[in-house]
Amino acid sequence: MQPRLAEWMTPVDRAILELLHNEGGPHELVLSPRLLAENSDWSRQTVREHLMTLRDRGLVEYYDETGGIYQLPDRGRAYLVCELDVEELESDEANDNQ
Repeated sequence: MQPRLAEWMTPVDRAILELLHNEGGPHELVLSPRLLAENSDWSRQTVREHLMTLRDRGLVEYYDETGGIYQLPDRGRAYLVCELDVEELESDEANDNQ
């Protein structure tokens, strides 16, 4: 079952999280924006923009900041397995806009 998208999210955001999660593989992946773009239908710039938003929301984090490589933190994993309430993600956005 796919988690519901928060109001600020697009399918790109969920796809990035799912690629990092690598559900069918033996372990999660750590990837750069370029590699995420190569494994999706989105441009590198689009992926980079969405990664910044996901990082601001705590759904991805740097694995290697110098190399620009990202990984899933616990919050991102919790979202993907529907253990993080989407309303919490939406309230994060509301708090940011105040």
